[in-house]
Amino acid sequence: MKMSEKGTCCCAGCCEEVLVTPYDEKDMWIAGKIRTQAGIVPVVSTEICFKDRLGAWKVRWGIGRMNYRVSPGLYAVGTPDESSPVLVSANYKLTFDLLRKELTGLDCWILILDTKGVNVWCAAGKGTFGTAELINRIAKTGLSQIVSHRRLILPQLGAVGVSAHEVTRQTGFSVLYGPVRAKDIKTYVASGYVATEEMRTVKFTVRDRLVLTPVEMVQAIKISLSVFGVMYLINLFAARPFGLKDFIAYIGAVITGTVLTPLLLPLIPGRAFAFKGALTGLIWTAAYVFHNNWLAPESLLLGIGYLLALPSISAYLAMNFTGSSTYTSFSGVTKEMKIALPIIISSLLIGVVLLLIYRLA
Repeated sequence: MKMSEKGTCCCAGCCEEVLVTPYDEKDMWIAGKIRTQAGIVPVVSTEICFKDRLGAWKVRWGIGRMNYRVSPGLYAVGTPDESSPVLVSANYKLTFDLLRKELTGLDCWILILDTKGVNVWCAAGKGTFGTAELINRIAKTGLSQIVSHRRLILPQLGAVGVSAHEVTRQTGFSVLYGPVRAKDIKTYVASGYVATEEMRTVKFTVRDRLVLTPVEMVQAIKISLSVFGVMYLINLFAARPFGLKDFIAYIGAVITGTVLTPLLLPLIPGRAFAFKGALTGLIWTAAYVFHNNWLAPESLLLGIGYLLALPSISAYLAMNFTGSSTYTSFSGVTKEMKIALPIIISSLLIGVVLLLIYRLA
């Protein structure tokens, strides 16, 4: 059956006036609609407008992060027909935008899974970009009525969440794993679904890592407001109040955990993110403690307290980064947390107790 963006087909009356995917015509990224045997499918633009860029900037800083999503379902790019490829992705709008902007000139379908507004990599680990949701979404969209082939192209980073043979058994659709980067999809399709080694290589460059740090910094700042509040209350009756030097020491530990560790990730010894964060945090703290001569007898508790507490903070903040990184696996993250969290908590508590003794004595 021939289909067009204008909403016409070769057999009058064969298309039902139902929405395959709910959409808001006010959304600037909706470019039209296309009628299919299963109903009306929204056509998306491959142009990224200012509103899209503003939305991406906001979620990078943790503003409206969990609500930045599109409706799960089927979308069209260009003027696809029954033989056009079907790409599968997550309903996190940032992921959706990164995908569609690379599809200019390609006629295809995009099947969006309900990943609760989470990107493919994280959703695959959590199970929302998974077998059950993929099977369910194929059925709900009536995909088998829309395309004549039985082939789905999934992002490589989503492989951990999907049982390909089970999808085929229940739906008849075979699963192909496409390239790591969206920019290679057109080349991958044009080559007959053959991925080169370069397309399969997961890269996590300095830029990729730094782009993820703002949201971690925002979360750390929110927690820090409570910390500063406690420090202020202690200062009301402390013999040795917290001052500017203490503020700098704490902020340095936060920056070390949220920015410096991700930036230097491949260069820092060890595999565990908590260890990497603790190591960089220890270097920062030791340098600052020695600079301020806090290991002198009269301030020994202060120096030791910070040497225990601040690297623990850096370690915890660095460990949070595992959820954003392709360096890790779900099982590896779980194992690291079980080992690292008790150590981090113990070290932090002992350090805080020493600091309180010093401040209140």
